[in-house]
Amino acid sequence: MIVVEAFKGKAVADHRVEIVERKGTGHPDFICDSIMEMISIALSREYTKKFGTILHYNIDKGLLAAGKTDKRFGGGSVIKPMELTIGDRATFIAGGKRIPVKEIAIEAAKSWAKKNLRFVDPERHIKYRVVLAPGSEELTDIFQRTGAVRVANDTSAAVGYYPMSPTETVVFELERCLNSKQFKTKFPETGEDIKVMGLRKGRGLDLTVAMPFISRYIESEEDYFLKKELIHNEMIHFLKSYKDFDRIDVHFNTLDEMGRGLGGVYLSLLGTSAEDADSGQVGRGNRVNGLISMNRPMGTEAAAGKNPVSHVGKIYNVLAHKIAKDIYTEVEGLREVYVLLLSRIGTPINRPQMASAQILLSRGRRLKDVSRKIRDIFERELSDISKFCKALSRGVYPIC
Repeated sequence: MIVVEAFKGKAVADHRVEIVERKGTGHPDFICDSIMEMISIALSREYTKKFGTILHYNIDKGLLAAGKTDKRFGGGSVIKPMELTIGDRATFIAGGKRIPVKEIAIEAAKSWAKKNLRFVDPERHIKYRVVLAPGSEELTDIFQRTGAVRVANDTSAAVGYYPMSPTETVVFELERCLNSKQFKTKFPETGEDIKVMGLRKGRGLDLTVAMPFISRYIESEEDYFLKKELIHNEMIHFLKSYKDFDRIDVHFNTLDEMGRGLGGVYLSLLGTSAEDADSGQVGRGNRVNGLISMNRPMGTEAAAGKNPVSHVGKIYNVLAHKIAKDIYTEVEGLREVYVLLLSRIGTPINRPQMASAQILLSRGRRLKDVSRKIRDIFERELSDISKFCKALSRGVYPIC
């Protein structure tokens, strides 16, 4: 069933208060989501290579337990490595062939860490614990059934929206800037564990940024605060191009306190708080559009690592955002679009129990003017869901 209705609320940008968060590359929750998704992509590739199709797996249970370090101005050492637990279900044997699931999972995890965390040695700084096991007979049987598309493995709801508000855009793009290759080249002393929290009140935006400094590059407390001021000014300069606000204030590493030595500065040995301060878990980070937006409806599914051809907790989460964007882009006269998708376990994923669009219309537009075209977009996307799932399995759509 496809339902198109008018959205009765206000646009997010018209709310007096808006709160948006983004966890960056080195945040422990982001690390868990990203590594489990990398394992998902690697397993999908291996299953397709050996069997011509993706078999049963869900790699969506992951925990990164913090390690222990000894930091000082100018350096430090790792006392206890981080420990990554990789869990849930996978297919180990099919058609008489063994799939080296554990080896694939660990190699994918190491590859992601090596590519994205400059100071983490995936061989020395992380221990790996793989607790994957074969799936239940009923869920595994989904992959033996005939049909052009898989049936849903769960009854699950998802929501997506478009476009981003100006606040969401600033929060997202500031973190991407701070973790960009260009920024890290200019300021190698900054770590990857960045969190940006945005609070908009009216037309004023307050940003709180947490970003560690790499201890090997910081000679003293005085050196820390000098470099902190330079980077703070760099953020202010970057934000000058955003004109949707009367003012933007940036608060940077606000726990710092001069005169307290190591206790008053945000230092990191490896660039992530998972080295000794904070553990991470799949599903506690960004939603699939890269944000945690408190003013928006949010689903509860952890998309990272889930099977891309049967697990609607992943498929519908990403697809809902894609359909919302397609509707907004292709249909004139819309301010905001919200898409809700609901599956029923055992029903083909291209036939959701409910597909709903809630549309905030521009002044002068009527629902009947746009409903048919919106329904056509739903039908097009659902009829082409196999192609979408294949792209999802290759990592075409980021999930954090």
